[in-house]
Amino acid sequence: MTSHPLFAREGWLFIAGSLAIAVAITIPWGWLWASPWWLIALFCIQFFRDPARQVNAGPDDVVCAADGKVIFVGTAKDPYLDREVLKISVFMNVFNVHSNKSPVNGVIKKRWYRPGSFINAAFDKASEENEQNALWIKTDSGLDITCVQIAGLVARRILCYVDEGDTLAAGQRYGFIRFGSRVDLYLPEGTEAKARLGDKVKSGLDILAILPSQPAQKA
Repeated sequence: MTSHPLFAREGWLFIAGSLAIAVAITIPWGWLWASPWWLIALFCIQFFRDPARQVNAGPDDVVCAADGKVIFVGTAKDPYLDREVLKISVFMNVFNVHSNKSPVNGVIKKRWYRPGSFINAAFDKASEENEQNALWIKTDSGLDITCVQIAGLVARRILCYVDEGDTLAAGQRYGFIRFGSRVDLYLPEGTEAKARLGDKVKSGLDILAILPSQPAQKA
């Protein structure tokens, strides 16, 4: 898996800019006047942290795609592949790591981007109304996984660095969402949920579910 910096590249400009302003104000006017910018710099540093994580998952494991809190576990309709599924949603607040990881090994069959609203991502209706980027991933065993990045109340930028035909490894970094958001996973029937409502989870480390073992499906 390709390594990446401790602080996400998506935040370098924010971190450098806020630090530069803080220093520029501190030198002539002192810490008191500069304190708001030092606080902003500290916020940017913690928000854009992106620690490397060692994935330890079996072939049927669904790896957590986002840091945060599990806010939904249950049956639902996959709006992209039009099927009944197990849905698991993880909400990221502004204090969570915001880089997103692939939940499984597989090939991206399709990618969708849909503009939308920016309501609180903790609400269920965010799955239907908010701006989002979705990936249809076909696993090595032929199962279909839909992984959806969803913008939140203050999030205004969904970043996705993969496209149709790309191959992903479980736990591989593939995107980033700035400033509060959620990730929805739509998993095939027969999947066993391991995550529970209210669980605090970490991307690339925690196992959210176990996929059913079955012969490969047709593409």
